Amino acid sequence: MNESTALPGTVHVMHFDLRVSYAQAYLIDCTDDAEGPEDLLDDHPTHPVGIIRVADGNAFLITGLHTGTVDFNVAVADHDPGADTEGFEDVVEISIESESGEFMLHEWGGEGHELPALPAGPGWYRLRYHARGMDDAVDGVDLSNGPVDHYLLQIWPAEESLPQVVKHGSSCAANWRQPS
Repeated sequence: MNESTALPGTVHVMHFDLRVSYAQAYLIDCTDDAEGPEDLLDDHPTHPVGIIRVADGNAFLITGLHTGTVDFNVAVADHDPGADTEGFEDVVEISIESESGEFMLHEWGGEGHELPALPAGPGWYRLRYHARGMDDAVDGVDLSNGPVDHYLLQIWPAEESLPQVVKHGSSCAANWRQPS
């Protein structure tokens, strides 16, 4: 299920009950030859953020839950919408270049979800990935009352800049920042 809400002229928010496997989902640039990453992308060598990795216009999004459904929101904005450091335990940022001016959110080995067109067309964007409940999403967790981990991905036009950890709070996200 996905729901979409447009906030006046600035931010378009979409909600997904996103199915993940192997604790992963993908943001894929909608080029003619668009394909998601086949393997886990490397983290930034000097500024690791752990739970999001970018290469060739695609992003590898890591979740706490190995297999099941997570609560996932995407906000596409024409400006920096601001980090939600109160509502999330982990917040990281990274730059990505879109060749097409459009992204799709893909489930592992499954469905692709269309996102709104990027406000500045092709070019550089900033991704801010928020996570809450990653440490609660352990193997065998009871999902009968709904997802236990929640994510917000914000996308807005911005010049390329170094990745950064805005806030860290979970052991799961910290583990992903460790060298392999």
